[in-house]
Amino acid sequence: MKLTGECFCGEVKYRIDGALKDARSCHCSRCRKAFSSQASAYALVNPEEFEWLSGFDLLTTYASQHGFGLQFCSKCGSTLCGIYAGKIHGITLGCLNENPELEIGKHIFVGSKASWEVIPENINSYEMHAPENT
Repeated sequence: MKLTGECFCGEVKYRIDGALKDARSCHCSRCRKAFSSQASAYALVNPEEFEWLSGFDLLTTYASQHGFGLQFCSKCGSTLCGIYAGKIHGITLGCLNENPELEIGKHIFVGSKASWEVIPENINSYEMHAPENT
C-alpha cells in the first residue's frame, strides 16, 4: 500500500510504501498536550517503508529522556510522526491524505482521560497500556 501525508500548511510531505499497523488512540495527559486534543490517533510504521518527500528542513524534533519523541512542522505546528531512538516509529493518522484501510483497534490510558471525554461502550479500552498483540 502506498500512502502519503502532509502537515497543515503542506510544506512537509512524506510517503509510506507499506501497511500501517496497530492503530491506537492514547488518552494520557501527555498525548492530550502533544496533540492538543482529547487523544492521539496513531499507527505504527516500518521505518524502512517511510520517506520524507519535502520540507525535512522544517521539521522540529522533541525527544524525551527515554528516547521517545515527536516530529512536527515548525511552520504550522502539525505533529506528523513519533520517533524512538532517532527513527520513525509511527505516524499521526490525521495527517494522512488517503484512507489507510484500518481502524483504531484500541484505546489506551483511558484511566487518565480528560474528565470531559466520554469513551464509547463496546470498544477495546485499557486503563493503561494494552497487552502485546491485542
